[in-house]
Amino acid sequence: MATDALTERAIVLRAEDDVAIARKDLAAGTVLDDGGRRLEVRQDVRPGHKVARRAVAAGQPVRRYGQVIGFATQDIAAGDHVHSHNLDIGPLSADRYEVGVDVTPVRPYPPEEMRYFDGFKREDGRVGTRNYVAVVSGVNCSASVSQFVKDRFRDVQKDYPNVDGVIAITHKSGCGTKLFGEDHLALQRVLAGYAKHPNVAAYILVGLGCEVNQAAVMVERQRMAVPGHPERRPFLVNIQEAGGIRKTVERATAEVARLLPIADAARRSRQPVSEIVLATNCGGSDGNSGITANPALGWAVDELVRYGGTGVLAETPEIYGAEHLLIRRAISDGVAKKLLDRYRWWEWYCRGIEAMDNNPAPGNKAGGITTVFEKSLGGVTKGGTTPLMDVFTYGEPITTRGFVFMDTPGHDPVSITGLVAGGCNVICFTTGRGSVFGCKPVPSIKLATNSLVYRHMEEDMDIDCGVILEGTPLPAVGRQILDEIIAVASGKRSKSELSGVGEEEFAPWIIGPVL
Repeated sequence: MATDALTERAIVLRAEDDVAIARKDLAAGTVLDDGGRRLEVRQDVRPGHKVARRAVAAGQPVRRYGQVIGFATQDIAAGDHVHSHNLDIGPLSADRYEVGVDVTPVRPYPPEEMRYFDGFKREDGRVGTRNYVAVVSGVNCSASVSQFVKDRFRDVQKDYPNVDGVIAITHKSGCGTKLFGEDHLALQRVLAGYAKHPNVAAYILVGLGCEVNQAAVMVERQRMAVPGHPERRPFLVNIQEAGGIRKTVERATAEVARLLPIADAARRSRQPVSEIVLATNCGGSDGNSGITANPALGWAVDELVRYGGTGVLAETPEIYGAEHLLIRRAISDGVAKKLLDRYRWWEWYCRGIEAMDNNPAPGNKAGGITTVFEKSLGGVTKGGTTPLMDVFTYGEPITTRGFVFMDTPGHDPVSITGLVAGGCNVICFTTGRGSVFGCKPVPSIKLATNSLVYRHMEEDMDIDCGVILEGTPLPAVGRQILDEIIAVASGKRSKSELSGVGEEEFAPWIIGPVL
C-alpha cells in the first residue's frame, strides 16, 4: 500500500500534538508517514476528526494546539480515532495562570496608513454602520404592539432611502423579576444599549404600564436621553395609559412617522476603521473551526487593533479550559482578576448541573470536537494575539479600545445580544456546521470553516475559510475577512441581511429565576 505524508491527508498544528486532524476521509488501513514514523489508521476517521499520532496511556493528557484538550479514558494506540469514546476532560494544572507573560506591545499603523469606511457619525462621537429606527418594547406584554407599529413601516425605504428600516426590539422578559436585581439591570443595559446604539438613528419605547421594567425609570437610570437632540429624547407610550392596543399603535405610529425624516437626514461619511467595534462569535463549530475560520478571524482582529479599532471576544463558558491563555495576555493584574472573577462566577452559576463541561453540543461532536477544552482552545483563536485590555459585564458599554472580552453565555443569540448592546457595530460569526445567524441592527458576516459547508450554503455564507485546508495562507484569508468587514461597515449587505433575518434573534440573557 502506498504511504502518503501525514500532512497531505491531515493537519498537525504543533509538533508536540498527540493528534492530527483529518483533512479528508481517512479509511481504516490507510498508512501515513508522520515525519519518518509509519502511522496506520486503525478506524475510519471523518474530516475534522482526530487520529492519534502516538500511543497515550489511560489517564494521560492528550494535546492539540500544544495544549491539553482532555485525558485518555482508555489506552489509545497510534492510529486510533480519538473522540468521545476514549477522551474526556479532567483537572488541569493549578499553576497554569501566569498574568501577562504573553503580552506583546501592539505595533500600530502610522496615521498615514489608516484605512477608512463610510459610516454614520453620531452626536456622541460613535460611528454607525447602519441607520435604523427602533421600536423598543420594555416588557413582553408590549411586544405585539411593538410589532404592530413596525409592520406599519415595512416599505420605509421607498420614501426614506437613507433609513435601513424600522425594527421592533421585543423579548420575553421585563417583569416577574426582582426590582433592580441582576436580571432587571441586565435587561435595562441591553435595551438601553440597543436604543442608544450608533446603528439606531432614533427610537421609541413601548410599555404596558404596570411592569417591573418601567420605561421612564429605565430612561433615567440608563441616561437614554441626549440633551439637544429631539430624536434622542425618547417617546414613551404605555398601553394602559393610552387606552388600549389600537390607541397605543396609533400614537406610536405617529411618532415613528415624525422621526423618520430626522433619521433619513443622516448621511454616510469617511470614517477611520478605528471606529469599528467588532463582535466575534462562533456557532455550529466543527473540528476545522480552530484551524481555519477562527484563527483567520483572529488575524483580522489583530490588524483591526493595529488600526486603533476594537475586537471583542465573548462566550465565557466556551473559554473553559483555555482561560489561562487569555490571562497570559492580560495587560494588568486587574484585568486578569476581572476575567477570573467572571470565570469563577460561572463555576458557581453552573454548580450541581455539570453545565460547564456539558459541551460541546451534538453538532460540534459530529464535526469532530470532543471536549469543551478542545472547543475553547479553538474558540479563543478568534481573539488574535494582542494584549487583553479590559473585561466587560454582559451588555456593558464597551469603552476600551483594542482586544477586550465581554462576559456572555455561549448561546449565540444571547451572546451577540449582549455584544451589540455593548456597542459592537459589525459581527463576524464563524461556523462549521452552517449557522445562519443574523442580527439587526448590526450586520453579521458568516465565515465558513470548510468549503463543503460554504458551497452547500453559499446563499448564507459570506467567506469560505476552508480554502486554508487546501493551502491558501491563513493571512490571505484574514486579509479577505478584514476587507469584508470594511466593505460591510460601508454599506455592503451581508448574506444574513440579504436573507432578511436578524430581528427575531434579539435574546437578552435571563440570568436568574422568573418569579
